[in-house]
Amino acid sequence: MVSKEDLETDPPCHSRACAIQECLAKNSYNEAKCRSQVNALYECCNAFYARNGEKASTVSCPKASLLRLKMSQRAEEMSK
Repeated sequence: MVSKEDLETDPPCHSRACAIQECLAKNSYNEAKCRSQVNALYECCNAFYARNGEKASTVSCPKASLLRLKMSQRAEEMSK
């Protein structure tokens, strides 16, 4: 769940992006072990775009179109 604080930090979703980096460093950069952190960032970014529009930007998030693609790919992976 995305908190109001996640969206109001400067830059938005920054703590979620940092959590991914910390997880990767702790797990020898094995992304599979950090899926929940990546999902949390994507949820935060999705909420950021819903709140600010598709043309908004923050260094913590991929562009809206790429975010949608990544979220779709992850959903497909989960359904296999």
